[in-house]
Amino acid sequence: MLVIGIAGGTGSGKTTVVNQIIQDLLPNEVTLLSQDSYYKENNHLSYKERTEINFDHPSAIDFDLLIEHVRDLKQGLTIEQPVYSFIEHNRISETKRTRSSKVIIVEGILVFTERALRDLMDVKFFVYADPDERLIRRLRRDIKERGRDLDEVLNRYQNTLKPMHEQFIEPTKSYADIIIPHDNYNSVAVNIVQTVIKEALKNDISAVKRKSNF
Repeated sequence: MLVIGIAGGTGSGKTTVVNQIIQDLLPNEVTLLSQDSYYKENNHLSYKERTEINFDHPSAIDFDLLIEHVRDLKQGLTIEQPVYSFIEHNRISETKRTRSSKVIIVEGILVFTERALRDLMDVKFFVYADPDERLIRRLRRDIKERGRDLDEVLNRYQNTLKPMHEQFIEPTKSYADIIIPHDNYNSVAVNIVQTVIKEALKNDISAVKRKSNF
């Protein structure tokens, strides 16, 4: 079993990289855990109070549950992964039954901030993108997919997202085994990552550690 961590700033292209990495794997060979599913349950707060939560701070993440689920998956167990609504700013009652597999991918902007979670990862990738590009992608995603308006997205970017990125996310780049640039060189880096994963699955985890030193 191989546990992969993928971090990077919001809008850096992590989802695209994840999809590129797993495209050559069979569906039963990979399990994806998204940090976004593990935002804390906030039933005790009003809707207005929930909209004011700093979702780019590590305190917004239920790391205890995420770590527990990664450990369970490593033992071959099936978990009930939370489902989070970005419209309601809260978890919904339904969960997603998630089975263990050969490759477990843990993805999110803050997944490298928690040491106990990092220690469960066999290899860590950080997706890097230009800040302006990240802002543009964040604008498009939040307006189209999460029901936000332009002023809300820009205010959140200026007041929380940018300073949180500088304080918590950017520094975790130092924990990465491989940094993937989300630009014209992306395909080359992803091809290397795919090769590393396939080699590790055929052999052992040490192959990943050796290959990541390029």
